[in-house]
Amino acid sequence: MNRFEGPGARPAKIRYLDGDFQILMPGSHVVCAVTGEIIPIEELKYWSVARQEAYVDVQASVTADQRAGILPTQR
Repeated sequence: MNRFEGPGARPAKIRYLDGDFQILMPGSHVVCAVTGEIIPIEELKYWSVARQEAYVDVQASVTADQRAGILPTQR
């Protein structure tokens, strides 16, 4: 069993702000909106304020912006 399994492991509810985030309900992690990967709260670096979504890395963030039509897709 790892730290994201078991009775104490639950996703946090977070409000994503410009350059910061506010934890509304404590938890051990959030889930990437693009990949579904678990992101430990202490490793959370990428998110969208407009969409209120977390991303595991910069590539997932770019993919989300492409899906939203903010960035052009790669060819």
